[in-house]
Amino acid sequence: MEQPHFDVIIVGAGLSGIGMAHQLRREHPNKTLAILEGRAAIGGTWDLFRYPGIRSDSDMHTLGYSFRPWSEAQAIADGPAIRSYIRETAEAEGIVRHIRCRQQVKRASWSSEEARWTVEVEDGESGQLRRYSCGFLCMCSGYYSYKQGYTPKFPGIERFTGTIVHPQQWPEDLDYRDKQVVVIGSGATAVTLVPAMAEQAAHVVMLQRTPTWISSKPGVDAVAKLLARFLPESIVYGLVRRKNIAIGQLFYRLTRVRPDLARKLLLRGLRSELGDSYDIATHFTPSYDPWDQRLCLVPDGDLFAAIRSGSVSVVTDHIETFTERGVALRSGRELAADLIVTATGLQLVVLGEVDFEVDGQAVDFSRCYTYKGTMFSDVPNLAYVFGYINASWTLRAELIAAHASRVLAHMDRVGATRCVPRIPAANMRPAPFLDFDAGYVKRSADVLPKQGDVAPWITPQDYELDRELLLRAPLDDGALEFSAPQRQRHGRESGGAAAAS
Repeated sequence: MEQPHFDVIIVGAGLSGIGMAHQLRREHPNKTLAILEGRAAIGGTWDLFRYPGIRSDSDMHTLGYSFRPWSEAQAIADGPAIRSYIRETAEAEGIVRHIRCRQQVKRASWSSEEARWTVEVEDGESGQLRRYSCGFLCMCSGYYSYKQGYTPKFPGIERFTGTIVHPQQWPEDLDYRDKQVVVIGSGATAVTLVPAMAEQAAHVVMLQRTPTWISSKPGVDAVAKLLARFLPESIVYGLVRRKNIAIGQLFYRLTRVRPDLARKLLLRGLRSELGDSYDIATHFTPSYDPWDQRLCLVPDGDLFAAIRSGSVSVVTDHIETFTERGVALRSGRELAADLIVTATGLQLVVLGEVDFEVDGQAVDFSRCYTYKGTMFSDVPNLAYVFGYINASWTLRAELIAAHASRVLAHMDRVGATRCVPRIPAANMRPAPFLDFDAGYVKRSADVLPKQGDVAPWITPQDYELDRELLLRAPLDDGALEFSAPQRQRHGRESGGAAAAS
């Protein structure tokens, strides 16, 4: 079977993949490109998740692309609107013709002799194995397993006679009208699900072991609404985008240097929503500082409104066991339920669960260091998109796409066909790839790569630092090795190594 070859292959057609494709088509219009998407439709996360109320937990002026203004009034958008935005962007930018859906990537093998990746995929229509090859590979496959979410091993779960659902596998025909619902969890998924389900359910309980920091944010950006009366859409979008980036980064830095003040500000907002009589100390005051784990946003305080109305209750306790009728808690209380939703998190994975080899040797990414948080030590011609955990994913995804474009341009200038980060000879102290206390990160710490303690081996969760590192820092930094292989695919002798300039 013919093995199609491309200059660049992008794996994943979600927010990151479409953004990467836009960047590469704009900066490298003569390079051949293919986008391999394992699912039947584009959209990534926003096509996969279909639970009630699914929405962004970042404003669309920063979650949206810098090159395509978000035109809807709602700054915090629902899943269908985001899915349409991604699809419309791909169509408008001419990217859809490069996308090949139902191509599930299983393995990627690098050959130094040929200076290319061979990518093995399972064709979703025929079930057969297909192969593609490329000179450069961009992994835009997200950070979690699409196969299933994470559900702890709850004692007695098999005893429950009602329905149990994880948000990642939400049935289209699930009827919860007038039902008693327990949602286990307190993260972004839970605080989205709970008020949405409360509109139809008899009652919804948000059951949490410990509280999460939650803040209300207007669903419509007042500044954007005002500016739209006087300025063109593209100018308004750019101004509001910069404003929201600055505010987000300012508050994050505040949580790092003055966590006590950040706590006071958040608690003041909670009291204004729930009143002084509500037990905020038990249900909405975490033991950790803001942004040690992700801060959850609720548009227009919808969760708090549902609590005030009595349609939602928050219970902070530990599960002792599931029972036939619901959940028995450590306190001795039992929560009756017809439906239990386990909003208990995701399974973090590296590079879309694809098996990687370099010259016949399996790559163990847990032993790799990340170069600027986007390439890996000793792995050639590979870029990986991992967005922010303290801001909109797309902000960092676009910076990484720009960096990948810079690398490709530099390779062309110096006549290199291989670019690989090399760890310096001096010992470098390892640090976790993500300095984040969330459960899904801690569960996967043993499979994640490491970062170092000096640039360019760091992964700052800081937009301005990343702009310097990814957009302006020189590529001839002593860490990136640019070269040509000893022998090309057709046996021609190359000129040897090409020095970076």
